[in-house]
Amino acid sequence: MSSPPTILVFDSGLGGLTVLREIVAARPDAHYVYVADDAFFPYGHHGEEQIIARVVPLVGELIERHAPDLVTIACNTASTLVMSHLRDAYTVPFVGTVPAIKPACASSKTKRVSVLGTRGTVKREYTHGLIRDFAQGCEVTLVGSPELATLAEAALSGETVSDADIEAEIAPCFVGAASDASSRTDTIVLACTHYPLLLDRLAKLAPWPVDWIDPAPAIARRVVDLIGKPGDVFDGAGAEMVFTSGRPHTLSQALMPFFGGRVPA
Repeated sequence: MSSPPTILVFDSGLGGLTVLREIVAARPDAHYVYVADDAFFPYGHHGEEQIIARVVPLVGELIERHAPDLVTIACNTASTLVMSHLRDAYTVPFVGTVPAIKPACASSKTKRVSVLGTRGTVKREYTHGLIRDFAQGCEVTLVGSPELATLAEAALSGETVSDADIEAEIAPCFVGAASDASSRTDTIVLACTHYPLLLDRLAKLAPWPVDWIDPAPAIARRVVDLIGKPGDVFDGAGAEMVFTSGRPHTLSQALMPFFGGRVPA
């Protein structure tokens, strides 16, 4: 009888908690290590070569320390840059996070889709390649948000984030006239794992209803594909929260829902 796996979830900050939540729901028996690279947050403020030089050896150190059975890179910015480097360097299975352009375009009725991500993600060739391959006749608007990830972190930490600040970040996603439901944007891809932390407010502040596409459920399904469904062993596997800055986390109550009710050590 095999013991439950250890799954390491890595992000630049707290956005990957939205991915962690879905993986925990799919594999509640696993032991989880969540790593927030807050010492380098936000990744959107760094160049591509800097991110690669930072993340590849850091993930190697984390693999050596925690011996995970699988690593999820719960960050669009990192995934679009470092996945090939990680797979070349390490033998552990990796699951990445990429903009969910294919399902968004497949489901759009008006054929107007927006991709809301960091400036780095929306300008990256990887993202443009997804549009070329999967737009399926949709008009795709790329919106690079400079501050929404930081606002999401602040809100989760209990700071006050104004509606006006959020509205300013999402406004360019809404293309067309509010009065013409047949031709306006009807689907928005959340191409940063931080953004679902604000999903209730995004929906409330939107000028008209849209489908918000969160990649987290698909990522969780991919994790289960690779490591299998839960077995019969539930030994009270725990959870750890690691900040690369070394600061202690003081968010136990806020984080428990993401860890399936467990208090992260």
